[in-house]
Amino acid sequence: MRLVESILKRNPCYAAGKKIEVTGLMLHSVGCPQPDASVFIKSWNDPSHGNSCVHGFIDGNDGTVYQTLPWDHRGWHCGSGPKGSGNNSYIGVEMCEPACVKYTSGANFTCSDSDAAKAVVRRTYEAAVELFAMLCKKFDFDPLADGVVISHKEGHDRGIASNHGDPEHLWSQLGAGYTMESFRKAVKAAMGNLCSETVTENTRIMGTALVTAEQMASYIREKNPDVAQSVINMIPLYLSEGQAEGVRGDIAFAQACLETGNFKFVGSAVTLDQNNFCGLGVTANGMKGNSFDTPQLGIRAQIQHLKAYASTEPLCNACVDDRFKYVRRGCAEYVEWLGQKENPNGFGWAAGERYGKKILRILGDILSLVSENTDVRDETVKEEIEEQFVPFLVRVDTPYLNIRKGPGTNCDKTGRYTGAGIFTIIEVAEGEGSLSGWGLLKSYAEDQNGWIALDFTERV
Repeated sequence: MRLVESILKRNPCYAAGKKIEVTGLMLHSVGCPQPDASVFIKSWNDPSHGNSCVHGFIDGNDGTVYQTLPWDHRGWHCGSGPKGSGNNSYIGVEMCEPACVKYTSGANFTCSDSDAAKAVVRRTYEAAVELFAMLCKKFDFDPLADGVVISHKEGHDRGIASNHGDPEHLWSQLGAGYTMESFRKAVKAAMGNLCSETVTENTRIMGTALVTAEQMASYIREKNPDVAQSVINMIPLYLSEGQAEGVRGDIAFAQACLETGNFKFVGSAVTLDQNNFCGLGVTANGMKGNSFDTPQLGIRAQIQHLKAYASTEPLCNACVDDRFKYVRRGCAEYVEWLGQKENPNGFGWAAGERYGKKILRILGDILSLVSENTDVRDETVKEEIEEQFVPFLVRVDTPYLNIRKGPGTNCDKTGRYTGAGIFTIIEVAEGEGSLSGWGLLKSYAEDQNGWIALDFTERV
């Protein structure tokens, strides 16, 4: 199973920050002819999408699972019934549907290619089995116990969900042969087969980009208002070159932002005219690194170098990366493993600590942006660009740091102090009185009423 974290931080459901005690898992089907999970992720990661949010999507094209909410976060996935709402205690996961179905009325549809549709359904079903097996292990659930693993349809029958027929409507009308009973048994069987190599919450380098060229351009203009127009012009190459080799071009772009200081090249080992945006060939301090004739060739070399780390598959284009041969193929299939200190085998792109996490922090900031074409660039977006990667630890040296009920000196004090020590910050926000922002203490997570000024802390 491929599990990619892609939290919908701009969705109002995530912003609400409500937590649940998870008692069960609910399986959904999206109810429209769209197999590509990234379409939903891009659409739902927006402040205007205020009516729904789920914990995950399963892509119909390749079975990748995208986690879109923390598992203990209250989602908006099933509505309610006479006995309350499953949102209060169930994790909700949506399976994407075949492109060749066409809905006619309600849950009824026609299908133009039965074989293709069944192939999509099989991929999502099998991925859902593995995901639910992982979650049952995580929460110590027995999937065969009453009410633990249910569908949206079964949720409605139990009086805790709106009147939907998914996903059984899809399985039955396509003659796929699946039922919720067979699904629960398959989950139970899969729980005994799980191993550390089967399930991962790391981010694969190989795959389809989740970010648009417009989002990348918006990000770099925010971070570097003086960015050269040539940099803006070459951004689409990250997506096209990445697609050619099966590498996520958005990850390559985030890496380039890290390596070049958001293309300011201040303190960087390379310069803009080298067309080397990732430090290829810089193996020691003072080295100039490789140069390429065009930006496209430089980006192609970076993509190929990433593929060398992430995959053992052959290159599709002729090799322009003269250091490709030095990489131990497939030694770092996840972004998190690009740093040598985090790589389980000690291999990696860079020796710096948490190198992969730094790339992912940039990628998360880019994902939080809407495209310039949507005309929704507001202060909310700007705040999220500056959001820190959470959770993280801070050290407080003063015993008298005030805890406030909200993020800002204009919010009431709780009357308590942190004391000196190490504390976990789970959320950050801007507010009066602290240039570094405000951090929410983990122990105050439930009521969101324990904030400290990060100006008086040191991140550890």
